[in-house]
Amino acid sequence: MKVKYFKDTDTLYIEFRSSNIVESKDLDENTVLDLDAKGNICAITFEHASERTDISRLTVEGIAA
Repeated sequence: MKVKYFKDTDTLYIEFRSSNIVESKDLDENTVLDLDAKGNICAITFEHASERTDISRLTVEGIAA
């Protein structure tokens, strides 16, 4: 899983799994889901992330060894 923040575009990208994306669906005008061939969510993109999330704080819990 990867979390990337692009300050220049204020975009937050969260990749849940590295897979071939076959479809991207707009949830709204600022949120996009990337899906694989089986319909699994592989990633989500948030535009205007600093307005819509608490991007200044990132907490990671429950990391498996």
